[in-house]
Amino acid sequence: MKKNFLSYAFIAVLGIVTLASCAKSKETPQVPLAALMAFNLIPDVPGVTFALSGNALTNAPLQYNAYTGTYLNIYVGNRTTAAYEGFNGALLASKDAAFEQDKYYSLFAIGYDDAYTNVIAPDNYENLSGSGGKAYVRLINAVADSVTASQVSLTSGGTTVISETASLGDITEFTAVDPGDVTVALDGGTAFSASRTFAVEARKVYTILLTGVPGATEDTKKVQVRYVEMGTLAEEASEEQGRVSVVPSGYIQ
Repeated sequence: MKKNFLSYAFIAVLGIVTLASCAKSKETPQVPLAALMAFNLIPDVPGVTFALSGNALTNAPLQYNAYTGTYLNIYVGNRTTAAYEGFNGALLASKDAAFEQDKYYSLFAIGYDDAYTNVIAPDNYENLSGSGGKAYVRLINAVADSVTASQVSLTSGGTTVISETASLGDITEFTAVDPGDVTVALDGGTAFSASRTFAVEARKVYTILLTGVPGATEDTKKVQVRYVEMGTLAEEASEEQGRVSVVPSGYIQ
């Protein structure tokens, strides 16, 4: 059984998610697919459900700081993403995007106090290399503060590799770092601050989530640094081998 591009990618907790199936045949035409992972980073609604062009992506509402746990296969083309209040069905945010075949994307629902938006980011694994022994990290600022621009930084091996001023919804590109401990710091001046140190592994890809509500004291709502392991890069990507594989955790750490 010959595998096409990304065909073995993303071994999910509940099964195998594939963007391409076994070798093409004249009898079985291949449906162009992309893949989408959705995150609920909205702190002040009971839960969020996601839809794509009117079709449900999630069977049950995702709680705050939760995500789909894996990539979901979607049809390609120009599609409308929508986030709904999970229990009364009220539309929170919608955004159109073009999804390309065999590409991976992340959808983040963010905001606070009836000011919500969807942030859609391409997960450009084709630009990353698994052969150099590096890990890759990116950050999204989802702190529920539309006024304060935060200073965010990431330090690896004593060197600051990311240092940016980030407003709500800003997301960085994936950046290569050495395996080992990284420290992420978030500084919103007198409004809020947070930091965290954790270990990253070679060939693994991480999204770091800066979340919370300034002034909140509840553990799940206070401003904090969280992260999710997106996948593991193949050492030598090829059409037959694929580029990324992962066993998703199903939760944000």
